[in-house]
Amino acid sequence: SSSPVGGEQISSIGRGLCVLLGISLEDTQRELEHMVRKILNLRVFEDESGKQWSKSVMDKQYEVLCVSQFTLQCILKGNKPDYHMAMPTEQAECFYNNFLEQLRRAYKPELVKDGKFGAYMQVHIQNDGPVTIELESPAATVDLKQVSDPE
Repeated sequence: SSSPVGGEQISSIGRGLCVLLGISLEDTQRELEHMVRKILNLRVFEDESGKQWSKSVMDKQYEVLCVSQFTLQCILKGNKPDYHMAMPTEQAECFYNNFLEQLRRAYKPELVKDGKFGAYMQVHIQNDGPVTIELESPAATVDLKQVSDPE
């Protein structure tokens, strides 16, 4: 996968995962840590004997290419896409950089590549499979005690 920006190639990887990350208004450090863990431990690759769904990107020492993708937070209003659930740009850029930093800290920094935040990119993804998995961070649980406390 590669991601050219304005005609120049910003980054590319060989075998591995291409992560399209949509950051929501509601995302916190907790969601970030959950996503990092899931991405690195997801068993989508085959093992040495060809057994499917048995190895993670870390097991195989493959690469990870991250692309920030606010359009994943789309809600359709009729035929018009609405992005009010996406985190605003300045906040999201901070969150995205933090995400990359955590990913690099949990894995090998040289195996984690990224696109250019907020730039118009032509992303070429050559799917081997193809396998596409949608990862959602778990919804925050509400403390019912707090809610029903009549004060």
